[in-house]
Amino acid sequence: MEEIREEIKDLLSTRQYTTLRQKLAEMNEADVAGLLGQMEEDEMLKIFRILPKDLAADVFSYLEVDHQQLIITSLSEKDAAGIIDNLMADDATDLLEEMPANIVKKILANASPVTRRDINHLLRYPEDSAGSIMTVEYVDLKENLTVEEAIARIRKVGVDSETINICYVLDAQRRLLGTVALRYLLLSEPDEIIGDIMHENVISIHTMMDQEEVAAQFKKYDFTSMPVVDNEDRLVGIITVDDIVDILEEEATEDIEKMAAIVPSDKPYMRTGIFETYKKRIPWLLLLMISATFTGQIINHFEDALSICTVLTMFIPMLMDTGGNAGGQASVTVIRGLSLGEINYRDTLRVIWKEIRVALLCGITLAVANFAKLMLFDRVGVSIAAVVCLTLVVAVLLAKLIGCSLPVLAKRLGFDPAVMASPFITTLVDALSLLVYFQIASALLGL
Repeated sequence: MEEIREEIKDLLSTRQYTTLRQKLAEMNEADVAGLLGQMEEDEMLKIFRILPKDLAADVFSYLEVDHQQLIITSLSEKDAAGIIDNLMADDATDLLEEMPANIVKKILANASPVTRRDINHLLRYPEDSAGSIMTVEYVDLKENLTVEEAIARIRKVGVDSETINICYVLDAQRRLLGTVALRYLLLSEPDEIIGDIMHENVISIHTMMDQEEVAAQFKKYDFTSMPVVDNEDRLVGIITVDDIVDILEEEATEDIEKMAAIVPSDKPYMRTGIFETYKKRIPWLLLLMISATFTGQIINHFEDALSICTVLTMFIPMLMDTGGNAGGQASVTVIRGLSLGEINYRDTLRVIWKEIRVALLCGITLAVANFAKLMLFDRVGVSIAAVVCLTLVVAVLLAKLIGCSLPVLAKRLGFDPAVMASPFITTLVDALSLLVYFQIASALLGL
């Protein structure tokens, strides 16, 4: 790919535009988009204008959103509208949602009436709903058509459809009656009626369903496309598996960012400015810093006890880190289970009971290992070792209880469980571990 990029740049710099145009026309659209993404802005714009018109629209759909915006704003309103007209309605809608309103208005003014209708139709649905990510380009059939007539219709409208693998059978009110796969049409007799060969048990998605739930439906049924219906069961669009791949990437990225105490961003890391990155990170850092002051208050409260038995101080970092790590393990596992639909609110008691048993096993193992270390290497007394090891068991137990229950509670209250991830739980567990440590020390050592 690097050799091809250098060759393209040489052709561009030496103004061999005809050769460059021919070279690009022989390449795959996704590969051309990948090359454009590696070019400087002025080079990218020049190469895009050299592309044949039919290839340009296909390449455009593979570009990153910020590159699409750059190209659209550099084109004339008529040329920009031509690109929009050749995009699938859902892709065009995603692009226009990110652009300034005045530019969108000008582009839509020059776009075809069909494009304007489809985009305006999609824009009315809430963000992240099934209606906002569906496409309105699909093949619909009537149940009284013959197979021969259906194939003729597919040839007529299929070129502008997102997919022709599945066709949707509708009645006069556009209510969804069934589906028929293209392979069944090709294998059936020409005079067979669509209503006789269609699959009637159709699984559909409602327009207001959340996109994360839509992705779960695709995973459950292993479909490549699914119909989207309104409150009256009228077909209004379809969602294809390529949209689901984008959703899964978006949701996974959002969860990872939340679990790292970062406000989610929809821009790639290298294209996010320093100040914008700062704004995404600082709110949680401030909150966690303020909440961590409780740890300092606890240490200050037990300052007298520490002054009497200073050896206790050296074990504070180990206890806090172990508790935080244990809580992080439980929270990540439960958050993942919630995201995949493996854990529900009704499973809360089962999850807690499981984590209690795991915590006891982990805590006892850590305590035994730590007791050996304290006696053989640190050379502390048995009473100090007992305080530290007992605290380990209790801290791990508390950490895993908090780590498994908070995400489930957050999900129940309608929050994203990823918010209750490692940074938040670690801060809470640190404070509780210290409290347990000093209480046990006070009880066993008489401080």
